[in-house]
Amino acid sequence: MTAPAAHQHDWLAEHGDYLYRYALARLRDPHLAEDAVQETLLAALAGSGYAGKASPRTWLTGILKHKIIDHFRRQQRETTLETPEDISDDAPGMDEFFAERGHWAEPPQSWGDPGSLLQQDQFLQTLQECMDRLPGNLARIFLLREVEETDNDEICKELEITPTNAWVMLYRARMGLRKCLEMNWLGGR
Repeated sequence: MTAPAAHQHDWLAEHGDYLYRYALARLRDPHLAEDAVQETLLAALAGSGYAGKASPRTWLTGILKHKIIDHFRRQQRETTLETPEDISDDAPGMDEFFAERGHWAEPPQSWGDPGSLLQQDQFLQTLQECMDRLPGNLARIFLLREVEETDNDEICKELEITPTNAWVMLYRARMGLRKCLEMNWLGGR
């Protein structure tokens, strides 16, 4: 069931400023924030499936979060690294890293264990896949509580649910994630 057309046209007026502030806080660029909000509203109007189970603001914020994540993923894929040929020996600021004999003035900081970093990235990807498998309302409450650290009163108000219902939903989300991670991360290793 989609929202009536009259309500959809009110979304920009009712939630546009909130969505823009939300995007701006995460993207830190006014133009990118505007683009993300426009993409969100276009996706919402294209019939992404608003069923009225949550408030329109919560639903639109969920779409916006995905648009922001998509932006960072695109940005990461499209970032090109300089090749050694692009870096000249006389590049400004290079001399400050080396002593007169060509040795490090200060050794570079440890990058940690690359294997652990790769494992962490793989875990986060598996966690995202498990989150995608949860019903939307359970994934949303888990993100609000555990990722964004929103307090219970605000979650109840935003999702228009009782504290008991919030506790049950959060429990189900945690158990669903636990089962998925046990099968796809711990069992698959």
